[in-house]
Order: sequence, then structure tokens, then C-alpha cells
Amino acid sequence: MVEQNENLVDLRKRVNAALEGGGVERINKQHQKGKLTARERLIVLLDEGTFEEFDMFVEHRETEFGMANNKILGDGVVTGHGKINGRLIFVFSQDFTVFGGSLSETHAEKICKIMDKAMSVGAPIIGINDSGGARIQEGVASLGGYANVFQKTVLASGVIPQISLIMGPCAGGAVYAPAMTDFIFMVNKTSHMFVTGPDVVKTVTHEEVSHEELGGASTHTSKSSVADLAFDDDIQTLIQARRFLDFLPQNNKEFVNRRDTDDPKDRSEISLDSLVPDDSSKPYDVVELILKVVDESDFFEIQKDFAKNIIIGFGRFNGFSVGIVANQPMVLAGCLDINASKKAARFVRFCDCFNIPIITFVDVPGFMPGTDQEYGGIIKHGAKLLFAYGEATVPKITCIVRKAYGGAYDVMSSKHLRGDINYAWPSAEIAVMGPKGAVEIIFRDDASDLKKVDQLTEDYRKKFANPFVASSRGFIDDIILPKDTRKKIIGALDMLKNKKLSNPWKKHDNIPL
Repeated sequence: MVEQNENLVDLRKRVNAALEGGGVERINKQHQKGKLTARERLIVLLDEGTFEEFDMFVEHRETEFGMANNKILGDGVVTGHGKINGRLIFVFSQDFTVFGGSLSETHAEKICKIMDKAMSVGAPIIGINDSGGARIQEGVASLGGYANVFQKTVLASGVIPQISLIMGPCAGGAVYAPAMTDFIFMVNKTSHMFVTGPDVVKTVTHEEVSHEELGGASTHTSKSSVADLAFDDDIQTLIQARRFLDFLPQNNKEFVNRRDTDDPKDRSEISLDSLVPDDSSKPYDVVELILKVVDESDFFEIQKDFAKNIIIGFGRFNGFSVGIVANQPMVLAGCLDINASKKAARFVRFCDCFNIPIITFVDVPGFMPGTDQEYGGIIKHGAKLLFAYGEATVPKITCIVRKAYGGAYDVMSSKHLRGDINYAWPSAEIAVMGPKGAVEIIFRDDASDLKKVDQLTEDYRKKFANPFVASSRGFIDDIILPKDTRKKIIGALDMLKNKKLSNPWKKHDNIPL
């Protein structure tokens, strides 16, 4: 009995030591920076009382550089599983209070272990990154640990949703694991991502740049598109991650569970009948359209600060999760450019990976012209979006709201790319180009006769700048009243719920990267 009591005392002592992480002083420093600790973050992220920890007592194996007598239980990362809104989730949370959250061989083994578990049971994984990088004392062993995590991330891609929360530093090789996950959330002012830090940049390129300018949340959400969203603090980031996860399925073999809603599926939105201005050159906010047709105006926008000429995000129709892509006439008239094409293509591919139907609202005058775009590879980048829509086998519902010109008409989930249901509003203009540009080319010999050009432009507009020609060819399934858009989309989704479509067998495709 005494021996058993001694074992229990020893266990409690070890558990308490593991829970303390790097100790009170380092925990206080973490709080002073406005950051939660690794374990505090899991308390906010997971349903109360659901966290089950793995490998609490793991220690590093390094004996050089004084490390033999410098061991802390858990070795700088907390791993395990819990639930978010009742759903099984696997997590790892790096502990900056322990060796600066640096990754050792055993630290990496802990992460790989739960990634294997997540894959084996088919559940999402959320990684909370707060690390100084590879543990220098371990040399190549820590680098090998990173590579092992990279390989697991690659294999899990498209099988289970992978979400990275960057809640501190993430530098060097450490950035590549989050970069390969599906979505990255950052925290304003306290999180950073870069391959090489400001000091190295200064030495090599002689550029003076701060941590925030080089790799802060603002940089990566508005300039590089490395991150999808940024929030003001740890708590807000974790709460939004909980909300976000509800739009996703557990894995690539399952569908998103339906959420109960009081929003009528036959709800009519009369204000949409006057959303699009009579003057086709005037903009309107397509987000207003999205908010008025999705359930309860609940739209989770992704990459809202990058490539604002296209909108992507998740919403629900009649309780079922969908991915939404929409051209934004408020920015660059809704033109497709390099950044918009890349942004939308990756999103479409994610939705297709995880059985999420894609709703596309089209108002696109074409691809952005200019030497910057051509030299930057708009041909290949635009092809990414075309490729993504063309390979997608999930239900695809398209609604042409106004302009659908030229190749951009084809790219934006047209009937020719296996669009399942293609609607158009009466305001839709489906043509090779705008009426004025078309007339100037077709009737260039009459360009000096302004009155004749105006008449020819109006004739072209009546003949082609409407949805009726495309509808007569079967490229548009129905011309609908704007106010009925929600009802029509819900009906189409219900019809398509048992859709089965597969692509030819292949090892993998060769998307134009």
C-alpha cells in the first residue's frame, strides 16, 4: 500500500511539473506579451473537459551542450485530442515557455504521432504554432524531425482538414508545415512567419525591415496571401477557429453535418431585384448579395484582405455548408487577375477535396490586361482557376449576375466546365466582350460615325449582352428573378445531393503551378 501511494505521489508530482511547462517566470513573460500559454489555448479552443493528452511525460534525448541535465516533461509541445462543438479534433500546441517552443526529435515525434492518429480515425487536426524553430543543440536530428512532419502533412492533405494557428514566431523551416495545411490564421502584432528573419535579410540584401513588416499578420493576409485571416488576440483567433471548423467535414469521405436553421428555404429577398445598377459600368457590393441569400446572413469570408476583386468563403443554404466564390465589382470591376485566380483556385480545390458544393456568383468583365499581368504569368495563373473548376466533381451551381465576358465567362464555372446548374439574372450580359469594344472591332471602318457606332452598340447589346442567346443554346439552365436566388440554389442543392461524378483514373493531375 505504501509503495502504491508513493507511485501516486510520484505521478502527481510529474503531472504538476508537466503542467507548469517552463515555469512561472516564463509563463508570466508569455502573458506580458499578450499571449496565452499552450495549455490555456487548448482550454479556449476545445469543449470543456474533452481534452485527452498524449505523451505528457516525453523528454528529449540530447546529451550534448548541457542538455542532459536540462529536461522538461512534454518537451515543448502539448498533443492530444478533444472536441469542438462535439466533434473529434486532434491538436498540437507548441509551448514557447519550454526551450522557446523549439522543435527537437521527440517534439516532432509527438506531432507525427497525433497526425497518424488523426489520419487513422479520419478527424481534422489543428496545429498551434509558437516556436523559435529547430532546436540548435540537436542539429540534423531536429531538421529530420521537421521533414517527418512535412511528409505527414503532405500525406494528410486532401484526406483530413488541416488548420494552422500561428500564435507566435514561426521561422525558417518551421513555416513549411503550416504553408502546406489548408488554412492559416494569425494573430495581429504577436505572430510572425518568415523563412529568414530581419537580421539575415539585412546582412544579405542590406534591407532594413522589422519583424512585423517582414512576416507579420498584416503582411501575410494582405500582400503574400500566406495567411487566410488575422485576428486581434489569441482568444478571438481560437473562437473563430471553433466557428470555422463547423463549415468543414471530418474527412474526405464524409459530408458536413447539417445545422438546424430557422431561415426559410423558400425565403424571397425582394431587395435583390434592385441590387444591380441599370448602368452596367456602376459597381455594387457582391457581399450584400451573399449575405442576403445564405442562412441567417452567416458568411465566413476567407482572405478578405487579399485580391479583393474576388470573394471566397463559406456559408450555408438550408443548413448545408457550401463554398462561395464571387467576383467583386467594387474592386477592379471584378476582373480576374493573377492574385484573384490563385486565391479562388486553391479554395475551389479545397472544397472539391472535402465534398463541399461550390456556389459561384459571376460578374466578370474579363482578365486584367497589362504587361505586369502578362509578364507575371496571368496565362498560367488564370489556368489554375479554370483547371480547379474543370476537375471539381462536387455539385457546382453558378449564377451569372451581370457581366460574363470572354474567356472569364468560361473560367467562372461555366456549363462547359461541367457546371451542374447555371442560372442567370435578367441583368446578365454574356458575350465575347462588352458591346462598345465589340462594335469598335467588328465595325472599325465606321468608327468615325459616332451616331452609327452608338446605334450599332445598342443593336449588339440587344442581341448579345443578355442571357437569352446563351439560354437558347442550353448554356444557361434558367433565367431567374434575383429575389428567388436563395430558393433556386437550395432547390438545386437538394436535387444534386446524390450526384456521382468521377474523373479518369490518374496518379495525380498536373495543375499548372
